[in-house]
Amino acid sequence: MEIKGIIPAMVTPMDENQKVDVEATHRHIDFLISKGVHGLFILGTNGEFHVLNKQEKIDFAKIVVDYTQGRVPVYAGAGACGTQDAIELAQGLESVGVDALSVITPYLIKVSQNELVDHYKMVANAVKIPIILYNIPANTGINIDPETVAQLIDVPNILGIKDSSGNMENTQGYIDLGKDHDFSVLVGSDSKILEGLKRGAVGSVASTANAIPEHIVGIYDAFHANEIEKAEQMQKDVDYIRAVGKLATVPSMIKRCVTVRGNNVGEARFPVSAVGSKFDQEIKEMFAEYGIQ
Repeated sequence: MEIKGIIPAMVTPMDENQKVDVEATHRHIDFLISKGVHGLFILGTNGEFHVLNKQEKIDFAKIVVDYTQGRVPVYAGAGACGTQDAIELAQGLESVGVDALSVITPYLIKVSQNELVDHYKMVANAVKIPIILYNIPANTGINIDPETVAQLIDVPNILGIKDSSGNMENTQGYIDLGKDHDFSVLVGSDSKILEGLKRGAVGSVASTANAIPEHIVGIYDAFHANEIEKAEQMQKDVDYIRAVGKLATVPSMIKRCVTVRGNNVGEARFPVSAVGSKFDQEIKEMFAEYGIQ
């Protein structure tokens, strides 16, 4: 499969009982695809994978795959602290038809780089679909070193990495490795999308694309149209929504932004507190900066 473009780190819509809201999920998928996104990234950090059980994850992936019907690729998070847990989840997600898996590093325990290599090889060998490594050291306490990627890059179904480190030298290390291999780099930091594209990344997994997908896709399109000044201004303007996102705990604010824009995707699951309408004025002012009413 070709990995590229703007891929929203999709929120998981919840109803008032904190159960998955199927209809809101369908509406969100249609909204994102209508705005030109190149894929859907589910069950990531902003998709609240950490508060969903294994069966909920598999069931949600099936909902998304069945409704998307191949319009764009579906990437699904299959990470876990334990290798066996990650394998079982990966196989479950593969069975419902996701196009690729995103596998975060183990977290809580700081495993060695050699242990990371073993972990990823075992997960990759347990499935047939593509795997995207997921590096987010601020949350996991572990960075996937470029030297570690070099040991994984020849595994047939490990096809790329999502780098949310925010460290562009780290990202560059991955990009340099990928130049002579079928290996793609996706930027996971919304403030670094354009810089990543300039360095050779193929796209971005962006949480802000839940609420302003046309703007984030616009950065990608402007870059590829060689409209660099326009792309730079659009990248700078991402700061408006990033500021709003910092008003409460992830992913409560991005979910509220989606709700204020017209599709009620509910609150984040506990222990994240409900935000209700507390910040709606700030959200509306933010949307106004993007010309969205």
